[in-house]
Amino acid sequence: MSNNQPNSLTTSIAYLKGVGPKRAELLQTELGVFTFFDLIQHLPFRYEDRSKFHKISDITADSTSLQFKGDIVSKKMVGVGRQARLVAVFDDGESTMELVWFKGGKWIMGQLPVDIGVVIYGKPQNYKGKWNIPHPEVERADQFESRGGGGLHPVYSSTEKLTSRGLHSSGLGRLIRLALGEVHREIDETLSDQMMAQLQLPGRMEAFDKVHSPKTPQEAERALKRLRFEELLYLQLTLLKQKQAMTVDMEGVRFEKVGGNFNSFYNDNLPFELTGAQKRVMKEIRADLNTGWHMNRLLQGDVGSGKTIIALLTALLAIDNGYQACIMAPTEILAQQHYNGIVELLGQMDIKVELLTGSVSKSARRPMLDGLESGEVNIIIGTHALIEPGVVFKNLGLAVIDEQHKFGVAQRSKLWSKAAISPHVLVMTATPIPRTLAMTAYGDLDCSVLDEMPPGRKEIKTVHRTDGGRLAVNNFIEKEILEGRQVYIVYPLIEESATLDHKDLMDGYESLTRRFPLPKFRIGVVHGRMKPHDKEIEMQRFAKGTTQILVATTVIEVGVNVPNATLMVIESAERFGLSQMHQLRGRVGRGADQSYCILMTKDEFSNEARRRLETMCRTNDGFEIAEVDMEIRGPGDVMGTQQSGVPDLQMADLMRDREIMVTARYIAGQILEEDPTLDSPKNQILKINLDRILEGRPNWSRIS
Repeated sequence: MSNNQPNSLTTSIAYLKGVGPKRAELLQTELGVFTFFDLIQHLPFRYEDRSKFHKISDITADSTSLQFKGDIVSKKMVGVGRQARLVAVFDDGESTMELVWFKGGKWIMGQLPVDIGVVIYGKPQNYKGKWNIPHPEVERADQFESRGGGGLHPVYSSTEKLTSRGLHSSGLGRLIRLALGEVHREIDETLSDQMMAQLQLPGRMEAFDKVHSPKTPQEAERALKRLRFEELLYLQLTLLKQKQAMTVDMEGVRFEKVGGNFNSFYNDNLPFELTGAQKRVMKEIRADLNTGWHMNRLLQGDVGSGKTIIALLTALLAIDNGYQACIMAPTEILAQQHYNGIVELLGQMDIKVELLTGSVSKSARRPMLDGLESGEVNIIIGTHALIEPGVVFKNLGLAVIDEQHKFGVAQRSKLWSKAAISPHVLVMTATPIPRTLAMTAYGDLDCSVLDEMPPGRKEIKTVHRTDGGRLAVNNFIEKEILEGRQVYIVYPLIEESATLDHKDLMDGYESLTRRFPLPKFRIGVVHGRMKPHDKEIEMQRFAKGTTQILVATTVIEVGVNVPNATLMVIESAERFGLSQMHQLRGRVGRGADQSYCILMTKDEFSNEARRRLETMCRTNDGFEIAEVDMEIRGPGDVMGTQQSGVPDLQMADLMRDREIMVTARYIAGQILEEDPTLDSPKNQILKINLDRILEGRPNWSRIS
């Protein structure tokens, strides 16, 4: 094949025999398959033993999917319009049964071979005392035999639309084998011989062959492992190279000394002894700040684990070395809370802290901005207002970003551009991220975890109650309020129906005012339809203790701190996701009193909802909750599609392949530590493929 000929791997799937424009469009929209190579990366999700043929007389009520050999002796369309279906009669030489297609019948009619030996596969069902098979797979017997169709049979995921065009599992398998034949000679190796020998992995071409046509389960498993490892290794190499560019290759401000401000605060102002986790994280940060490289660190810590103290201690290190620090939060209420907390912690120390948000008046803003530019302001806390053009720092050395997934990359880069040398970056999140997801979504950041709660915090007790137990729940609410404490009652927010949400909330509010009447009880309401100013007033009333019950939709912000609130009631809890319930539960348990979370549901709900509720009642560990959440919903949904940063993996799966992911991360790290530029002869194959990926190919996994 001459060098100037196009590469079959990247040929449009429309040009594969048996596809054409309409099927190509379906493959693109339904499976994301655009090229021949995309198609061969559509791996089987399981294998079936197809070595045995059954007779119709073998069928019993317990039968699962079975395989038969015989002829289709007739076929016809029955019924009209939406009721139309294709009915074919299959004869195994001893008896007959019907095969039925309720969808795509007209198209399938033209493809079904009559009076030619066929192999059919499907799950029999009994209809009016007779066996039939709805939507069976059908293949000509000669084609089945020529491809060695007995033995292990790959099963591919398909969709209803694809199935109606004959692209069920076996139809896809047929196309995949055709594509594999076309690209066979063009699949280059992407791992070194040494690595394959060390990990006992087959070659790339052999892996594609064996994964689609294995002889044994062991052969299939080995091939799957090879292809998934390759994809995850290149993902990790990509992320670690990005991390290298952001840290080692980027000049950073060196914070060499631990000065008077840090020591004075640590010795005289720290309200409590740091936890072991906080000490460990500070050690990691201090090591970063003294390398001369750029710090790019993610700080994960569950609600209440003490991230603000870490942010302040790091800011004091910046100040001691002659630099300024900024803390950027996604909302005014959260920025205000950081400001109040830090001012209180600093007490009488000679450190100037300012708060800059959208609602700061022009007259108050001017001296603040002048102070920033002159260096008089040491720490500025704010919202998106910090990245506006008029905000100029004298020497910004540290940028702390809270709940960073709420800020886009463009917004963050505006902050970096405000310093001559990019400031050190500390990203904080109260959303625990499963370890395997952190390796991808935040794979280009160093990761620190606060996995210990400050002393004196009591674990929140969580229980599940149905509507039948409402009387007891209301009595418990009253008991907490009469003991001087406060209560949140949260209703679900379903985007499709703001009206329904509002009705749910207002109905709840009305029944609560009947049960908890004025003047003895005071109830506030917060929901998404309110103006930000009105919402803020209600939140502040609750924070000051003016109202004892806050009825809200999920608009109550992450991080709102009301130490006197000890009870969180989540209504219609079956409609909430796990991480959302965990975040809501974190609104209580912020003081010294025992706190509670009650999950209210109707009597009937799905098994998935049951698993979420049981997890909430079993554990307060945000990381365990995040793992279960990722198992239930998948990685993209856990992070939020736009912010996840998780590439579309073609062959690997972050949950299923966790062990392979950890191995790939370790090996990628070892390779780059030993050979950061990948210039050694044994790493040439990795360098060539990685360069292709980093050139900005649209889908990094299309390595060819």
